[in-house]
Amino acid sequence: MNRALGACYYPEHWPEEMWAEDAAEMVATGISWVRIGEFAWSRIEPEPGRFDFDWLDRAIDVLSSAGLKIVLGTPTCTPPRWMLDRFPDMLAVDAQGHPRGFGSRRHYCFSHAGYREASGAIAEVLGDRYGRDPRIHGWQIDNEYGCHDTILSYSDAARVAFRAWLAQRYGDIEALNEAWGNVFWSMEYRSFDEIDLPNLTVTQPNPSHELAFRRFSSDQVVAYHEVQVAALRARTEAPLIHNYMGRVLDFDHFEVGASIDIASWDSYPIGFLSDRLEGTAEHKARYLQQGDPDMQAFHHDLYRAVGRDGRWWVMEQQPGPVNWAPHNPAPLPGMVRLWSWEAFAHGAEVVSYFRWRQAPFAQEQMHAGLKRPDNAPAPGLAEAAQVGREIAQMPDIAPQQAPVALVFDYPSDWAWATLPQGADFSYFRLMLDAYRALRRCGLSIDIVPSTTTDLSGYALVLAPGLATLPPALAAALQETVALVGPRSNAVTEELRIPNPMGPALPGLDVTATRVESLPPYVARAVLGGGAVQHWVEDLDGSADTLLEADTGQPVLVGNGRMHYLGAWPDAELWERVVHGLAKEAGLPAQTLPEGLRLRDTATHRFAFNYGPELIEFQGKTIPAAGVDWWVISES
Repeated sequence: MNRALGACYYPEHWPEEMWAEDAAEMVATGISWVRIGEFAWSRIEPEPGRFDFDWLDRAIDVLSSAGLKIVLGTPTCTPPRWMLDRFPDMLAVDAQGHPRGFGSRRHYCFSHAGYREASGAIAEVLGDRYGRDPRIHGWQIDNEYGCHDTILSYSDAARVAFRAWLAQRYGDIEALNEAWGNVFWSMEYRSFDEIDLPNLTVTQPNPSHELAFRRFSSDQVVAYHEVQVAALRARTEAPLIHNYMGRVLDFDHFEVGASIDIASWDSYPIGFLSDRLEGTAEHKARYLQQGDPDMQAFHHDLYRAVGRDGRWWVMEQQPGPVNWAPHNPAPLPGMVRLWSWEAFAHGAEVVSYFRWRQAPFAQEQMHAGLKRPDNAPAPGLAEAAQVGREIAQMPDIAPQQAPVALVFDYPSDWAWATLPQGADFSYFRLMLDAYRALRRCGLSIDIVPSTTTDLSGYALVLAPGLATLPPALAAALQETVALVGPRSNAVTEELRIPNPMGPALPGLDVTATRVESLPPYVARAVLGGGAVQHWVEDLDGSADTLLEADTGQPVLVGNGRMHYLGAWPDAELWERVVHGLAKEAGLPAQTLPEGLRLRDTATHRFAFNYGPELIEFQGKTIPAAGVDWWVISES
């Protein structure tokens, strides 16, 4: 597999006389891809219907002439001010009924038909001009769907579209009333036109109503996205890309990814540690300048699953301090190189740094780039250049299927966000805990969607928190060593408790008869070591008890190769569970030194030291923020 470096560049931000020098220096650094244009609508179309392509033509010529491959973005995440004059009601509305106004970005509602049409129109205009241009090697559609909490919109446009969506889904109002259980609290409707959006209610709205709105909102992203896909497919053969984000689960990325060629994501490890991850003060202090050891790898594996045929990139890689987190420390020396190599080890085709040069103005002026605003090199530039030299010298890395799969399901997040039954119940957090436990044991993991019907080749499969278990996946799980739960197959797609109650697993007699959510200061010990926290289920049935709490309450049960986990383990218990399952599956689990992570390809084993001190491992000395690799046959 070929590997390459890229950079995000904004020619409209810099004097034209700098462009050629920038392009030449990018190439000298080892950069071969450059993304442009995704925020430039006001320069491309300064007034409605009046286009200015001269500057963009010259920028494309300068960059391409230097040997750079260009990814051109559709600028639809930043509609210009005149667009709001054209569509005053295009703004998203938050749950409190406040419009999300002009003055930054992503100020549109996915349900607004007029803006959706305008987005398709600008994609057509760009496709007509550059779609067959051989200098354009890829297209990025929009930018970071879901950023700034912009998926759920409570606008008038969303209300109208939601009612139509409900009519299509349920057919008649009595079917909806039955599905939602609207007899409760006299919530029954006489027509779809009576149904409002699930906000501004006195207390929690009907959870089935809320979950339907989340499903609808995801479908609106897909519909909006596919307008631009259709416009560009008719005009270019270059691959289509979208750049997803970290821990944004408000829409189904698998469904968006089905119509494009490459999944990419924007990796900001230090920002995420501060802004998007739970953790103790000690954990956050230890990894303050490195990021969490598993957050980036989790998303690498997720977006490899989202990408068609496993194709994925990092479109934006943090090269220095960011500006948007509560606190923004600088990366530990070596981390820009480590993050880059970790992405390549997980199968990335391109790692693209955000950005080439730090902007001296506007909202992101404190966001570091590879160069400072005064054009001097920033610390990340030397590390990027080192990676460029290394990938030029190293043989291609051949990806391979991992021995372990982790089932990921966006609707499960929507279900548990709607009905958490505990203030700190988070589907993402549960998934990351399971993923982290596997990684701490030295295992490589693939992430697979819940629509998977073939798990052949996987020795072990984990499906924690899967709200509804599709029958085809349930059948596939019987062909491997499988762990389901906690809180899996507990509700229907309408967010109702089924009869019989879950988890209703094939070949395993177990029922979760009662559930408890525990506050963060409570943990219940498990015999043999470790504890359960957050979520505990009472399990009944004839399945063998494999682990139990010191109260005698079953925690892990199994029969043959199928297992059900009836509680949320702490780190120690997760490690016990994974080691036991790995032994059963014939996998060589181990306990890695703190902060060390491995990733196997078909040819090489990579070791990444996220810790702030050197590590001795299998005869290797890996420094803090260090990367090492070796041919697997020699490991």
